[in-house]
Amino acid sequence: MSNISNITLYHYPLSRSARVKWLLHEMRGDDFETVRVPLRQGGQFTPEFLAKNPNHGVPVLDVTYDDGTLQTITESLAILLWLAEQDIRFASPITDAQARAEYLQIMALGGSWMDQMLWNIRLHETILPKVARNETFAAFNRDKIKNEIAPELAARLEKSEFICGDKFTAADCMTAHNINWAGAYGLCRGDVFKSYMSRMKSRPAFQMAFADAKEFEG
Repeated sequence: MSNISNITLYHYPLSRSARVKWLLHEMRGDDFETVRVPLRQGGQFTPEFLAKNPNHGVPVLDVTYDDGTLQTITESLAILLWLAEQDIRFASPITDAQARAEYLQIMALGGSWMDQMLWNIRLHETILPKVARNETFAAFNRDKIKNEIAPELAARLEKSEFICGDKFTAADCMTAHNINWAGAYGLCRGDVFKSYMSRMKSRPAFQMAFADAKEFEG
């Protein structure tokens, strides 16, 4: 990351930005800036923030390059993939086609399919006004995670220490964040997940990324 002079992460505790914060700590220690976006107070709807992300969500990453150019990157999946490509220790090597395919598959599964199911549960169980909630839809998403996603992830974790084999990658930031999120709904709590999360939580970068978890306002 020698051509990058500064990184600023717009973040809220336990949200999707925690995935990115974790990887940044793995890569750079504390060598980046963090700006708290008060989501519960509507900080994501200020004109200044909407100019960065019209979809009014975190994470948002501001990257300043050595020549002074500023780039803003949104979407946690895109940010994780981009960051890992800047430091290949955290990505699957492009030269290994099979490993690369597995890595990209897990990243896409976590960043789209599983993420959306978890968000649907949250929306219809806690966020939406009660008159707008659909308990059947929330239950449908719970069942999809329990019967489809969780078995797929468990099968992988039964064979290897990390989600994509014997090496920690950005895919673990994505997957472990989702498993932690699912655990709040009573999902992904089997022994294989507990063991995996114990390994992830022992990492100093994880502890730094989630040190503010108690500040989450649900």
